[in-house]
Amino acid sequence: MSVTFTDANFDAEVLQNDKLSVVDFWAPWCGPCIGVGKTLDILAQEYDGKVKIGKLNVADNPEVSINYGVTNMPCVLFIKNGQVVDKYVGAAPKNVYEKKIQQHL
Repeated sequence: MSVTFTDANFDAEVLQNDKLSVVDFWAPWCGPCIGVGKTLDILAQEYDGKVKIGKLNVADNPEVSINYGVTNMPCVLFIKNGQVVDKYVGAAPKNVYEKKIQQHL
């Protein structure tokens, strides 16, 4: 299962994490976000222990969303060593996210 990221835990969970983190910026009113979330839940199980995959609700956590300039959703950031190494905006099939994960492992 994926992790829940928040404004309060983002630094510790993502920026100080030595593994690749995949952050799904979503909102409850965003239909495509629900599908992306389900896809990332599957990837979280498949990459358990290798990649930290989680979701950040932009409605409840505006600080991180603003800091990263997230204005469209779904938006998935791939962060490694505290830096954004890749980004995908919009909904995509599982293989698109998996390919990006593989590129940055």
